[in-house]
Amino acid sequence: MSDFLTSLVAVVAVLGFMILIHEFGHYAVAKWLGVRVEQFAIGFGKRLIGFRKGDTDYRINAIPLGGYVKMSGENPMDEPTDDPREFLNHSRWHRFLIAIAGPTMNILLAIVLLTVVYMVHYEYPVYLDKQAVIQGVRKDSPAARAGIQAGDRIVKIDGIDNPTWEQVQPRIWLSPNQPLTITIQRGNQVFQKTLVPKAVTTSEVGSAGWFPEEPVVIGRLDPDLPAAKAGMKEDDKIVAMNGQPIPSIESMIENLQQTKEQPVDLTVVRGDRTVSFHLQPVLSSTEDPKEQRYRLGFVNKGVTKVSKLPFPAALRLSLDQNKKYGFLILELAKKLVERKISLRAISGPIGIAQDAGYAAQQKGWTPLMELTAGISLNLGIFNLLPIPILDGGVIMFLLIEGLMRRDISLTIKERVYQAAFVFLVLFAVMVIYNDLMKTIPGLADRLP
Repeated sequence: MSDFLTSLVAVVAVLGFMILIHEFGHYAVAKWLGVRVEQFAIGFGKRLIGFRKGDTDYRINAIPLGGYVKMSGENPMDEPTDDPREFLNHSRWHRFLIAIAGPTMNILLAIVLLTVVYMVHYEYPVYLDKQAVIQGVRKDSPAARAGIQAGDRIVKIDGIDNPTWEQVQPRIWLSPNQPLTITIQRGNQVFQKTLVPKAVTTSEVGSAGWFPEEPVVIGRLDPDLPAAKAGMKEDDKIVAMNGQPIPSIESMIENLQQTKEQPVDLTVVRGDRTVSFHLQPVLSSTEDPKEQRYRLGFVNKGVTKVSKLPFPAALRLSLDQNKKYGFLILELAKKLVERKISLRAISGPIGIAQDAGYAAQQKGWTPLMELTAGISLNLGIFNLLPIPILDGGVIMFLLIEGLMRRDISLTIKERVYQAAFVFLVLFAVMVIYNDLMKTIPGLADRLP
């Protein structure tokens, strides 16, 4: 129950802050341009609490899903007047600035938050910066079927030359069941291979079945499984199992599936001393509710590099990271439209709540700030998509009207907005449904 409450409080705080920043962008620019703002609302439906100042009613509504800024005369179906403070009586340029202000605030917030995080606590897995040299390949995996072997180096993937693991992973995740051409180097020979990543986990993201060299350092522990019960702790580094070196978490998982419930002896480095543990793996659920495997009960966080960046370097890195993730979000949206990736890859409010709860339980406040930055960037880009009702749809209509040099028919606008509303409602229902399927093990099998 405590985890549930933590997740609930965290997601309400994060999403509420995102919505507040977004709507403040619309509000501030509208006020600056002389548009009358009637309501500044967090949530929808019935007004719960609030206050009025000047022309504006600042309020919190009953349904905490989103928010809005209501401006005088913004509904094209209302009877027009000559009031210069009404939204539609302002130029298209003014209306464009008001529409784009909300998403811009979210994107700027993402940049600011990551800059602050990198100045205070910049931490990332060391292996991500390394060349993509394959440490191992799972049996019967897409990589194995493509003839890829341990020791191969990926020299080109999806047009990227000499990629690092940080560049390889998104290409695989975004290509489930889709042919992907890669070039590998084996010794002095270079081969071109076609790989078809397998859709895995409840999110149905792509997996090649290969893995990098990634030391095993314990992150989050499951209190009900053997590792925690035996007294293992976060930051313990596992260097050997049954006397054999462990080069990666994936090789450890493979070994556990072969030895099954047989007890294992682990050699662990804790600080400046070495300790040993004798544990019996148990068959347990994984991130995929339909899959079980023999586990010890922890999440690997690997070896990380921790530093503090000066402001100029932190800002540059934040801009680079937001640019990179922004393009990945657009690529994900494109592949969703093309039906090359499942809608399950998107997290809805339940998935966001789980992530927010986990981030809130981590040491310090930087994990939650990083998550908030990611959600803010997603919200900003999503709202710029050319879907009527969203800010991007408003901008699209303004651009079309600017090119036509006249307004689009009110009848056409009304029909388009009605269709867009139905689409967004169905989209929201599907995302929440997928959240439930991913969250509650076996629910899909129990539904009629």
